[in-house]
Amino acid sequence: MTDNARAALELVRDSSQFKWYVIPLLLIVLYVYATEVERRNWNVLFGGLALWGMDWFNEIWNAVVFHVTDRAPVWGATGPTAYQILIGLNIEICFMFAIMGVAAAKLLPPREIRVFGLPNRPVLVALNAALAVGVEIVLNKIGVLTWDWSWWQAGFPPLIWLIGYVPFFAACFWVHDLPTVRAKAVVVGVILGLDAVALIVFGSFGWL
Repeated sequence: MTDNARAALELVRDSSQFKWYVIPLLLIVLYVYATEVERRNWNVLFGGLALWGMDWFNEIWNAVVFHVTDRAPVWGATGPTAYQILIGLNIEICFMFAIMGVAAAKLLPPREIRVFGLPNRPVLVALNAALAVGVEIVLNKIGVLTWDWSWWQAGFPPLIWLIGYVPFFAACFWVHDLPTVRAKAVVVGVILGLDAVALIVFGSFGWL
């Protein structure tokens, strides 16, 4: 087991790490979503939930990788936190992704607008994912986001971009553009349902 993995593992679900600032952060997330419900802005609401659900999917398989290899997760979260949920996910990251999807969806232009002569959705997926990878590289440099596998490093960011973030924004924008509220709810329900099943199953195995 790497030193980084050991440091992150020591934080996982340690209630003594609790900080009171998690309560106002939770209220901020609830306010963000309540605002979209109030406005009946279902495109943004479900787009945000889709991105958040995709992050949970990634965090679950990342924890499973750590259990199977007993060496390191693909990424680990270390440093001060109000609560460490999984080895690569703390409560601050969780809340951040909950809001990120809403922000990305709110900034979407109409589908007919083109960027550099191309359909805007693929361009914005690629751009948003690239910006997110840039932030991750900074977090890695300051030591709060750790990478211990040679194929997941700042020196080879395309894999982080492709696996780490492209699916997030692709799901967010796809759900945003679905034609009916029912379709959006069904897709988001499937994503979050799969996450819940994986958490229950792998959690019961002690893999998380």
